[in-house]
Amino acid sequence: MPSWLPLLLGFLTAINPISTDMYLPAFPTLEAEFHTGAGSAQVTLATWFIGLALGQVTQGSLADRFGRRGPLMVGTLVYTAASIGCALAPDMGWLAVFRGLAAFGASASAVIPRAIVRDMATGLEAARLMSRLILVMGAAPILAPSLGGLLLGVAGWRSIFWVMAFYGALSCFLVWRLLPDTLPVERRLRLGFFALFRGYWRVLSEPVFVTHALLGSAVMFCVFAYISGAPAIYIEHFGITPRQFAVIFGASAAGFIGGAQLNPMLAARFRPGRVLTAASLGVLAASVLLVVCAVTGWGGIWGVFPPVVLLLSSSSLVLPNSAVGALARHGQRAGTASALLGTIQFAVAALGSMAVGIFANGTPLPVTLVILFGAFMALGLNQLRRRYG
Repeated sequence: MPSWLPLLLGFLTAINPISTDMYLPAFPTLEAEFHTGAGSAQVTLATWFIGLALGQVTQGSLADRFGRRGPLMVGTLVYTAASIGCALAPDMGWLAVFRGLAAFGASASAVIPRAIVRDMATGLEAARLMSRLILVMGAAPILAPSLGGLLLGVAGWRSIFWVMAFYGALSCFLVWRLLPDTLPVERRLRLGFFALFRGYWRVLSEPVFVTHALLGSAVMFCVFAYISGAPAIYIEHFGITPRQFAVIFGASAAGFIGGAQLNPMLAARFRPGRVLTAASLGVLAASVLLVVCAVTGWGGIWGVFPPVVLLLSSSSLVLPNSAVGALARHGQRAGTASALLGTIQFAVAALGSMAVGIFANGTPLPVTLVILFGAFMALGLNQLRRRYG
């Protein structure tokens, strides 16, 4: 494998966190400009997650049928066009629609890089490569809110979506010029609708896939509940500026990168299963600490910061190992399995985002309770994973 290929795959995968995080500082501005209520901007985040979930169902079968490059190029083009639509949106409703369409296109960059990793490696080597993807992708939460806050202050919220459109166009160009197709023609699946449906069912009926996928989904529920609620916690409750929010949000996301860097070493020394168990406990511990801080007010904004770092670093250990475990037995259907994995994860993430919006009351408590619920789900699912895997 060329040394630059994991960087390219990480760059493509980063479309999703960049598109999620870059416009978070603009939530209060969007609600003020469109004259909508508090928490209404989270609808656009929920439609983004829904679009990712729905899009990934189709991307897996397309990638297994037509190879990796073609569907990835089409997906990035759709994402680019829809991001332009977001930049021109006249109201919150149209912004939500275009966000869903952009997510549908971006789902290709969520599914296909994982399938490429599975095409090229298994076991500990796959865990190492997946962690490198997570490492490159993990830089996005640090850079994206900072860039979004800067653009918001200098050129307004619409400029954020113009930058996303440029990123999508650049991604499409790089796929066209550089990305090899790791699925040879002779290995591509030429299946009809019912055969594809049976393929999805075969993956879904395999307990190792299901338990690993649901474990990763529960952690995604926690992470995206935090992402959805972060603007309300930091900007509206603690009263910091969008630029300060970008700095704090990005600094806490450094824990995600740190965990991704440690994961290959930890997985090699202790095996991925033990890492999953320890990281699930870390997610629960962080969630409990967040609830304590929300109830007592202890430490203010700096009381929230350390548990968030623990939450994100533990999550970055769960996500690559659960993905490798889910895909391990599905080499021939790597695209289909990766699509189902992403669909389940982002559908559950959308539930976390919507729950934060429904229960929002201007304090951090609802967000932390939603995260705690997801942490208990993750702990129970890890126990179920150990039974089958």
